[in-house]
Amino acid sequence: MKHTKLILLAFAVIASMGCDKQKAAIDEKKAATKEAINEQKTAVDAAAKDAKKQTDVNAKIDKARIEANKVSDQAQLDADKKKADAEAEAAKAKVDAENK
Repeated sequence: MKHTKLILLAFAVIASMGCDKQKAAIDEKKAATKEAINEQKTAVDAAAKDAKKQTDVNAKIDKARIEANKVSDQAQLDADKKKADAEAEAAKAKVDAENK
């Protein structure tokens, strides 16, 4: 009976050693998985930060383009206004010349 108990105890010790190795392997896998997830989170954060910076740059470019178009359009309208004034003056001068 004592030998049976000792043999069972020995098997239990050997089995628990195997369990400890499996548990250690599981813990290592868990740690590696968590590390990979943390690296992915860091990469996602960096990509989002870069995207925000690019969006800000694009917004500045778009605003500058809009302002340039506004200035150009206003200059064209001012030129059209002066042309209309000059044409009106020329028409008036023609009427005056025909009436004299």
